[in-house]
Amino acid sequence: MTDDCAECGFAYDLELAPSVAGLVGGYAARFAELLLHGERAVLARRVVSGVWSPLEYACHVRDVLLVQRERVLAARRAETPVATPMGRDERVEHEGYALQDPADVARQLTDAASLFGNVLHRLPVVQWERTLVYSYPEPAERSLRWVAVHTLHELRHHLRDARRGLPGPPTVGN
Repeated sequence: MTDDCAECGFAYDLELAPSVAGLVGGYAARFAELLLHGERAVLARRVVSGVWSPLEYACHVRDVLLVQRERVLAARRAETPVATPMGRDERVEHEGYALQDPADVARQLTDAASLFGNVLHRLPVVQWERTLVYSYPEPAERSLRWVAVHTLHELRHHLRDARRGLPGPPTVGN
């Protein structure tokens, strides 16, 4: 089974894992830029029914970073813990994603990337192979290498999604 993403072209190269700590900050900065330079009403608007707004995607990514950080820490403390689903769809309403202040979310997302990156940066080489049971898309035992690369995919993919929800020509690059 391959985890590569046909939609955005992301390839799950697990050898990339040790560099993820440095890469997540760049994607968080791109999200922050989008949030700090967009109009609040535009950022919070869903262009297509059932598809999150750019602000909602940014909130989701912030929360993904925080949840993934805790999952990595749990895998360091226990043998093959089971990662509890984060309730991604429920959080949109429960936390009022579309009502949050874009500047606050930009700061929080940047902080979350820093926290997640720090945990990965401090991960000893021998612990990259530690595992946890990851529930998405179906329960499977995954290494911390995979968790790191999957988190990078989340940032890259959802930055693309967020940009699609903004007016104007499509943005080139990730």
